[in-house]
Amino acid sequence: MKFIFAEGPSQGARVIGAMILSILLMVMDHRFHQTETLRSTLSVLTYPIQFLAEAPNSIGRWVTETLQTRDDLQQSNRRLNRENLKLKAELQQLAALQAENERLRDLLGSAYKIGNRVLVAELSAMDLDPFRQQIVIDKGSNSGVFEGQAVLDAHAVMGQVAHVSPLNATVLLITDVEHSLPVQVLRNGLRTVAVGTGSINKLEMPYLPNNADIRPDDLLVTSGLGGKFPPGYPVARVTAVKRQPGKPFATVLARPLAQLDRTREALLVWEVNVPPEFPEEEQAEPAAKKAVPETETTAP
Repeated sequence: MKFIFAEGPSQGARVIGAMILSILLMVMDHRFHQTETLRSTLSVLTYPIQFLAEAPNSIGRWVTETLQTRDDLQQSNRRLNRENLKLKAELQQLAALQAENERLRDLLGSAYKIGNRVLVAELSAMDLDPFRQQIVIDKGSNSGVFEGQAVLDAHAVMGQVAHVSPLNATVLLITDVEHSLPVQVLRNGLRTVAVGTGSINKLEMPYLPNNADIRPDDLLVTSGLGGKFPPGYPVARVTAVKRQPGKPFATVLARPLAQLDRTREALLVWEVNVPPEFPEEEQAEPAAKKAVPETETTAP
């Protein structure tokens, strides 16, 4: 009878115990990464539920595409043919410029980039937290995706991979408040850092002095510094520059060029670099030998 009428811990004690356990788990995950294996296992187990939740949206898109009229398909086909022809013409010019660039780099004896390997992924979910700018893609570590990998869409840089599981990955968008990206102004090469503001259509450059040579409509591209993003990819376009006397830095805002709130596909990028055929140290030594003529010495 004592076991029947025995009382367990009070409701308040249970809540406090659950809070302490939650804090310990968050500290272990954030500081020591002790729960990484558990998170990967749970992501695999919950993947069928995520797939079922996304199924109505996928079925709706499939039905819409299936019920398109013949005229719509013909118009779309003609438009795609025109775009394809235009892209082929641009590709021919790009191939010529790339070949010339490689020849010039070869003359200088420096390393040159042969291209970037990419993987197409599709968005499967997005973070509904209004204070976070994150999305989930349907490619994970089984496809070679890694943390810190650059992610683009058809227009510009989207963000980078923040967490990877075997079947999917979480991408931190460039507009998230915790994201910063080294960029440079394409017009003059001015380097700075683009910081997310939490707004889907706004970036900020908080470390530019008032006399910096930057103006509205300037194009910002990745600088390649930091080793996360390959150089030369478009990021944003400057929308406002406010210089206030008495303050050390100007207020510079930019609008991302990537369609962060509407794109359905993303590109995962692997940067591939080829080392120089002859290292600079090996090239400098023969040059030095040629520069100094050999002289015969005779004993006195």
